[in-house]
Formats: sequence, structure tokens, C-alpha cells
Amino acid sequence: MMAYLQTSPKMEAFYEDYVAYLREEKHCSPNTLSAYQRDMQKFFDYAEEFGIASFDGVEASDVSSYKQYLLRRGLSASSVSRSLSALRGLYQYLISVGAAEHNPAREIPNDKVAKKGPQVLTNKEIELLLAQPSPNDLKGIRDKAMLELLYATGIKVSELVSLDVDDVNLSLSFIKCGSGGKERFIPVYPLALKALTNYLEFSRRLLVVHPDERALFVNVNGDRMTRQGFWKLLKQYAESAKIYKDITPHTLRHSFAVHLLENGADLRAIQEMLGHADISSTQIYTHVVKKHLKDVYQKAHPRA
Repeated sequence: MMAYLQTSPKMEAFYEDYVAYLREEKHCSPNTLSAYQRDMQKFFDYAEEFGIASFDGVEASDVSSYKQYLLRRGLSASSVSRSLSALRGLYQYLISVGAAEHNPAREIPNDKVAKKGPQVLTNKEIELLLAQPSPNDLKGIRDKAMLELLYATGIKVSELVSLDVDDVNLSLSFIKCGSGGKERFIPVYPLALKALTNYLEFSRRLLVVHPDERALFVNVNGDRMTRQGFWKLLKQYAESAKIYKDITPHTLRHSFAVHLLENGADLRAIQEMLGHADISSTQIYTHVVKKHLKDVYQKAHPRA
């Protein structure tokens, strides 16, 4: 459990058990667990401030007050909804192990959150971004390969930095992503393969410190590249390309999906490549494409 939690020993023990349950039984990723713990920290701050010493003593009125407490602190409606969702999940677990009789968070509704479509780069912006890394130094060659691979496959940045050299099949032009029963094989276009081959042949072998290093992408210290490290690089390249959108690593994933749809790709194929368990998660991209077409129509049709 995160060391900064300040609450009663009894609450802390149940919380530790729940985190272990999420990690070992639900197989939540480290990133998901970290996000959950950040959300729960808000509740523990509230509990400490208002003298709540046990989960079983929390009523719906307390959760309602907690919701207002979060809003007063300036959290967005989506952040408040996520925090309430984390609390509901905890109480469902507590009920299942007999540590609580009811779920007080279930009685408090989330505020409606206006759905924003995913941020997507245009084809021109993609070309500008991919052209930023220098082809004349080790880091630039590596960064070009990472950007190309992310846009070529639509994988998450956590999946990108988790790739090992053995996950790449250059001869058959695909990468293996995921683990256990969730593995998927994603094709890679020739330009990305060229950038990846260039990195493996000329850059990685000079960046790697330990000969037995398995990580595909490594930093200047020879260690596996981190999500934070890649995010920092992406921000720098977006600035140098003069792209002023709020770019995150997920922006390339969104752009991958939308650009495939715009060029006639099958939705089910995109679902499989993205690793979405539910087609509804992929369908959000069809709304982006439809909106784009409508905007083009409104601007271009003489009678629109």
C-alpha cells in the first residue's frame, strides 16, 4: 500500500487487502492500481479531516458530503466521478468479505460529464511530428523508431515501453503485444519497420549497457525506457513541430484508429489491433470520423 495513507489501522488493513485483491485476483496493471490509489487517497484525506474511523460507519450522507468536498477543491466532474467509482468498488469488496453491510457510495449519483471526443492529429501534423527526431544521433534514431511504431500499431505507451526485442518480428512485419491470454499480433508498415531496423542496427546496441538487456527501447543509461521518459520526449517533439494541441501518447493511438477508419478499415479489425474487449470502446472513433465529414461538408458545400 502507498505509504502516505493516513487513517485508522482497521481501515488501512481492509484497504491493503483490497489492493492485493485487485492486483492478484483482478490482475490490474500497476498503472491502474496507481490511479486507483490516487483516487482513494482523496477519500482518506477526507476521512481524516472529518473523523471517519471505519468503513462500516460511512453513510450515504457522508459520501454526498465527500462529493461536495471534492468539488470545492476544484476537481472536475469526471475526476469526482472516478473517485466515487473507486469508492463504490471498494465497498463492493467490503460487502463480499463481510466487512460492510451496504454500499453508501452506490446511492450517490455521478454528475453528467460532457463527453469529449478523442484528440486526433491530422495527417500533416503526424508527418511533422515524425520528422522531428534527428537521424544523426543515437537518441534521435531511437525516438524516430518509437514514434513510428506507436503510430503504426496504435499500442498504448505502457505497451510500447514494455516491448522486448523478442516481441518484434522484422521478417514477417509484426509485433507481439500483451501477455498471457491477452496477446495480440499487430502488423507494422514499412516506414516504421525501416525506422525500427535502423534503431536495432545502429542505435540500440550502443545505448545498451548490459548485453542480456531484453528491453526493446532503452534510455541513455541503458535501462528500459519509462512512460514518463517517453511522454517528456513527445512533448518536446510536439513543441518543435509547432503542434499546439494537448498531445499525449494516447493521441497517437487515437490518430491511428481514426486514420484507419477514414481510409476504410473494418471496425472489428481496429478493435482487435487496439485490444479493446468491447466494440463500443472502438465505436467512439466512428463519431470522430462522422463529425469530421460533417465539418468538411459544412465548409465545402456551396449551399451548406
